Amino acid sequence: CADMRWLDKLERRFGSLAISGLLRYVAALNAVVFLLYKWDPRYLILLDLDPNAVLHGQVWRLVTYIFIPQIGSFIPAPDWFNAAFFVFFLIWVGDRLEQVWGAFKLNLFYLVGMIGTTVAAFFFGARFSNGMLNSSLFFAFAHFFPDVVIYFAYILPLKVKWIAWGYAAILCWQFLLGTMQFRSAVLAAFINYFIFFGRDLFQQARHRQEVSTRRRRFESDVRSDAEPLHKCATCGATELTDPNMEFRVARDGEEYCIPHLPRAESTAR
Repeated sequence: CADMRWLDKLERRFGSLAISGLLRYVAALNAVVFLLYKWDPRYLILLDLDPNAVLHGQVWRLVTYIFIPQIGSFIPAPDWFNAAFFVFFLIWVGDRLEQVWGAFKLNLFYLVGMIGTTVAAFFFGARFSNGMLNSSLFFAFAHFFPDVVIYFAYILPLKVKWIAWGYAAILCWQFLLGTMQFRSAVLAAFINYFIFFGRDLFQQARHRQEVSTRRRRFESDVRSDAEPLHKCATCGATELTDPNMEFRVARDGEEYCIPHLPRAESTAR
């Protein structure tokens, strides 16, 4: 992981404030909100991140929007099934990230993501809710566990890294085609990922560039070694086809092997 000495300093100072198993609590409250939603869908309107409502005193929305479960899916399925999958996903990802990072770093990553999402909502008018925040969790998980296999769309087994690359490609495409509002909102919502992994991404890109440069230089050297130094303008013979062949440059500026050297040049020799 990137050089995070500043995080270590923060952890030594504020580590006691970290909530162990944070995403388990978030997942549990997602389940509760889903039950409330099934009872009366209007509950979600009271919990969503609505900047205008926050400015009018409904400050709880700055937190409660993270408890709204993502029940969308790539394939048709009952909303209760998607909600259950989402809840277990949060628990699964949260437990493994906490094993790698510890409670404090995971708490800070999630908090910075919440701040970025709030900035996106207030300054760019983005209504991402907690979708992008949870996406940043997935990308963090993919960074540490790229070879873990999960069932994409509940059916197709794929490694996490390939799902992450595919999702990243979709986001990049939307970023390129989207409005400046959308682009700014995406950057704000993913600020936590850039802070924690930006240095790693830069170093990996630089390493790949260096490897590519060395490979091109090596291939160029190999091709140079395989190219002939001498070539007869008449028969095309080279020192590679006949190591004992001698060559001369004639007065016309062309190079010839001895058997095909123009007669005047051969007599002069």
